[in-house]
Amino acid sequence: MTQTTDKKIAVVTGANRGLGLEIARQLARDHGFHVVLAARDATKVAAAAVALRADGLDAVGHVLDITSADSAAAFAEWISDTYGAIDVLVNNAGVLLERIYGETENIETDALDVDVDLVGTILDTNLLGPLRVTQKLVPLIKRGGRIVNMSSQMGQFGWADSGMVGYRLSKTALNGLTANLAVGLKTRGISVNCCCPGWVKTDMGSKFAMIDVEEGAQTPVWLAAQADAALTGKFFHEKTEIPW
Repeated sequence: MTQTTDKKIAVVTGANRGLGLEIARQLARDHGFHVVLAARDATKVAAAAVALRADGLDAVGHVLDITSADSAAAFAEWISDTYGAIDVLVNNAGVLLERIYGETENIETDALDVDVDLVGTILDTNLLGPLRVTQKLVPLIKRGGRIVNMSSQMGQFGWADSGMVGYRLSKTALNGLTANLAVGLKTRGISVNCCCPGWVKTDMGSKFAMIDVEEGAQTPVWLAAQADAALTGKFFHEKTEIPW
């Protein structure tokens, strides 16, 4: 049964912890969104939604595995049946699999040593995952809606390096996907942008990261809720456009 709400609805993937959870929190707390937390672990995403509701925020959790076409389709069907439509999609879920997390430093796998199949796994999650989810949810995004893709400056050519090449390439490709989707979705009135949150202190970012999740969430939240809706097909860091 479709629920009725006068609030805008945002879907945030990879929202059971870290940056995704903080993005959901800020959208609900500071901008009045009803947030749908999506993640592949049913228990963890449900607990995350309970934690937000305990803080008085409007949140629910639902299972979504972005590497599965069937899961993406089932999630979209649930969104359609439950809400009818949404306003915002934040493609936050992703992986970083080429780093060994040490006590005194992180060790990054070099491009000449990385398992090519591992690179394929990274691309399947970080690039094709957002594409799968976007394909299924675009028909449900209202005119004037927004898509925010979580990228990284490590995907810029100016940041090229042989370490963690799978992760870097996945973000370079995600930037390209953002630019291409923006052209196609402009006629539907849907903006598509990507952003770098910075090096954030999360399980993925590690204890050596420079900023906390509250700061890291600011740019994606801004793009989802505050930026000029005419902005589309662009790359941002600290709410400022940066080169591809």
